[in-house]
Amino acid sequence: MTKLRAILAALALGVSAPAFAAGGDIAIPPHDWSFEGPFGTFDRAELQRGYQVYKEVCAACHAMKYVAFRNLRDIGFTEAEVKALAATFEVTDGPNDSGEMFQRPGLPQDKFPSPFPNEKAARAANGGAYPLDLSLIAKARAGGPEYLRALLIGYQDAPAGVEVGEGLQYNAYFPGHQIAMPKPLNEDQVTYADGTKASVEQMAHDVSAFLMWAAEPKLEDRKRMGLKVMIFLVVLTGLFFAAKKRIWAKLH
Repeated sequence: MTKLRAILAALALGVSAPAFAAGGDIAIPPHDWSFEGPFGTFDRAELQRGYQVYKEVCAACHAMKYVAFRNLRDIGFTEAEVKALAATFEVTDGPNDSGEMFQRPGLPQDKFPSPFPNEKAARAANGGAYPLDLSLIAKARAGGPEYLRALLIGYQDAPAGVEVGEGLQYNAYFPGHQIAMPKPLNEDQVTYADGTKASVEQMAHDVSAFLMWAAEPKLEDRKRMGLKVMIFLVVLTGLFFAAKKRIWAKLH
């Protein structure tokens, strides 16, 4: 009931409903995004920074099997940059003429490769925990990018009296507050090509925005189409109203 009252109160005031951590009543701090609202668009610079954070930090454990390197052209990378970025990954291909699989540099048409050959290998490397695929994570979690950002900045020392299980970390915004994933982000962990300071908050914002784009790459197209439909309906309504007045004027 508490969560429902908070949502109804927000809607009554005409503001965004508060986000809550998936599976619990932990309120997620609100955050501004360039893609919010009916006219919002993705910020290409922050998406490119977000991809850099994914590649240099998240890709060590998390796959994005539904995203191809060529999709990066949509966030501002050139064809040459996409080819260069793809080539930094090793992709399993084959079989060759000898019937064997082999490794080769990635190509633009390849999907982002998984860091592990299978689920068992992933669990073995992560203490039994399975790193989720991040392709659709921004749509699969309540709160979307706000929840992801909060999770990434939510690592802190456990409050007095709270015992954290072995191999777990305390996180203020994770349901139950105890998470198996070690703290992924630290100050200046990456060096942004555009000179932006890589604070934990900045990296969390950028990679969360990137994951939102990955989960809904046609968001801007959908908004543009929605705007065109609304304009069409307004014009059509005006025409119907004018036709009605003309018809009734003749009857009188």
